[in-house]
Amino acid sequence: MRKTGKLDYLELPVAPGSFDRLKAFYAEAFAWSFTDYGPTYAAFEEGLDGGFAVEPSTQKPLPILYSDDLEATLKIVEDAGGEILQPIYAFPGGRRFHFADPAGNELAVWSER
Repeated sequence: MRKTGKLDYLELPVAPGSFDRLKAFYAEAFAWSFTDYGPTYAAFEEGLDGGFAVEPSTQKPLPILYSDDLEATLKIVEDAGGEILQPIYAFPGGRRFHFADPAGNELAVWSER
């Protein structure tokens, strides 16, 4: 059951040109299966749901929290001292925003609505 503020998803970056090789590795090593969303994104459901995203500029995993009310959570993050890195935007399956915590870690928050 999804709950506001709880870890819900993990995106792992993939360098351009390594996408198919990375998927093949996890399929062979751990029997993972994937749902492809175009040539640059593949989702997995292997314990904690997540996905591989072709990201030429990102080198770190992206923890993603869930929210029932994205606008309210964005305000809470700002009021607590988080820095909004990407304002709310739509993607297939919902909407999300990215923020940095006081230590500089980037996280995202998503909602189905």
